[in-house]
Amino acid sequence: MRIGTGLLVTDSPADVVAAAADAARRGLDSFWTNQMAGGWDPLTLLALLRERPAEVGTAIALTYPRHPVTMATEALTLRAAGGGLALGVGPGHAWYVERQLKMSYQSPLGHTRDYLETLRPLLHGARAGDAALDITAPAPDLLLAALGPKMLGLARELADGVVATWVTPEIVAERLVPSQPDGARIVVSLVVALTTDPDTVRERIARDFAGAGALPAYRTSLRRAGLGGVADTVVVGDEAAVVRALDRLRDAGATDVVLLPVGERARTLDIVTRTATPRAGGAT
Repeated sequence: MRIGTGLLVTDSPADVVAAAADAARRGLDSFWTNQMAGGWDPLTLLALLRERPAEVGTAIALTYPRHPVTMATEALTLRAAGGGLALGVGPGHAWYVERQLKMSYQSPLGHTRDYLETLRPLLHGARAGDAALDITAPAPDLLLAALGPKMLGLARELADGVVATWVTPEIVAERLVPSQPDGARIVVSLVVALTTDPDTVRERIARDFAGAGALPAYRTSLRRAGLGGVADTVVVGDEAAVVRALDRLRDAGATDVVLLPVGERARTLDIVTRTATPRAGGAT
């Protein structure tokens, strides 16, 4: 299982550059950026990196604001610059697409299918209808943000795996892994909080991220798993709790875990570098 990291909240591009360099020095397998509504652009942030692990990724880059030809062009440009790239994409959520972008979110599944049917061939140097790129670069792994059965089926058909957040080892083992073919990547973003007062911290996380749990895609996924909110997916506790969580995700079938520390960032990543073997030295 590959272990990487990212920032749950990105205050500035300088934070990303520093965090990626720190991940590289620690020997972590990957560094990931994310696209939040109104936030920094994840692909542009990756282009700023000068010191980075062997692979970088987006978890996720939103599809509605960026045409698939543009997405492919930017991804292949990054890939040509050197190093591995995992391109995680997804449609995002209705409130952002409809309220901020002023676009229809009537059929996100249809939109995503059309998007991938254009994006995937372009990444592999083929034409997609009338679209073609004069770019020669290795194709990145194409990952789809997916939790429900229809999106998971689309990932199986048109992507190289899935990327998911606010999930548990049980969701990974019972829903994500069985939905994908052998060899697919199962990338899990894991929020971690080191603390000696887990109850208080879990209450704070539940309050701070209540908006995420109210989004239909996450709410449906959590309800299907019998969970009350996103805080029920967060690892809260001591160092042993973090190690156990990584072991459980590995056993569940996750191929990649992206650690997103809430406070105590250095100490959290210290746990990984002490107890895990980076990809170059073998599977963890």
